[in-house]
Amino acid sequence: MKRLFLLISLNVAYSTAELAIGLFTGRVGLVSDAFHLTFGCGLLTFSMFAMAASRQKPDFAYTYGYKRLEVLSAFTNALFLLFMSFSLAVEALHAFIQDESEHKHYLIVSAVTNLLVNLIGVWFFRNYARINLVYRNPEDMNYHSVCLHVLADSIRSAGLILASWFLSLGVQNAEVLCLGIVSVAVFMLVMPLFKVTGGILLQMAPPSIPSSALSKCWRQIVSREDVTEVSQARFWELVPGHVVGSLSLQVNKGVDDRPILQFVHGLYHDLGVQDLTVQIDYD
Repeated sequence: MKRLFLLISLNVAYSTAELAIGLFTGRVGLVSDAFHLTFGCGLLTFSMFAMAASRQKPDFAYTYGYKRLEVLSAFTNALFLLFMSFSLAVEALHAFIQDESEHKHYLIVSAVTNLLVNLIGVWFFRNYARINLVYRNPEDMNYHSVCLHVLADSIRSAGLILASWFLSLGVQNAEVLCLGIVSVAVFMLVMPLFKVTGGILLQMAPPSIPSSALSKCWRQIVSREDVTEVSQARFWELVPGHVVGSLSLQVNKGVDDRPILQFVHGLYHDLGVQDLTVQIDYD
C-alpha cells in the first residue's frame, strides 16, 4: 500500500504542475491531460481506500465483510480503462478528419514525463503485469487493476510520443495509426479483468468449479432415498477464492436430517464451496 501511496503522490504532483503550466501558458492540451491524470489519481485513491477498508471484520450491516470493495475497485478501474480506449479511438477518428499539421508537438514533453512516472508504477507492481492472472484473493485483483491502470497510461504516453516523432518525420496519418493501435491494445489489456470482475459482481456461477461437477453433486443428493427433491441450487463467488452456495432440500417426514446435512456439506466442500446454506423442508 505504501508503493501505491507513493505512486498517487507522484501523479498528483505532476498533474498539479501540468495544470498550473497549462493555465499559465494557455495550453488547452496540457489542461486536458492534467484533468485526465487527476481523474486517474481519484481511481487509484479509491483502490487504496478499498485495500484499507476491506481489512475490517464483518459486522451486522455487512455480514460478509468488506472484501468485495476490492472487486468493485478493480471493476471501476477496468471500466475507466475501457472508456479511455473508446476516447482514444474517437481521438484517432478526429485526427483522421482534421488536418494533422495542426498537431501540437509540445505535448511530447508532457507525454515523456507522464511515461516516466507511470513506468515507476509499472516497476512497483511488476508482479501483477500480466493480462490473465490467477486471483488467489481480492487483493490480487485490486493490485492487478492498479498495474493495468498504470500500464495502459504508459502505453498511451508511448503512443503519443511515437505519433509526434512520426509526424516530425513527415509520416502521413501517423497520429491516427498510433492512437488506433493504442486504443486496441488498451482494450485487449483490460477486457479479461472487466469480464472477471463483472462476473463476480453479477454473482455468476464460479468459473473455478465446472458445471458438470455441480450437476454430479445434485444427482448424488437426489439419488438418496430420504431426499425427494433438490431445488434453488445457487452458487457464486463472493470474492476470488471464496465460493458461496445455497440450496433447498425436500426430505421425507420424520427423517433425521443430520446425516443428510453432513453428506451435502461434504460433497460441496470437496468442490471448493466454503460457505453453504442448506434449507430442509419436510413432506
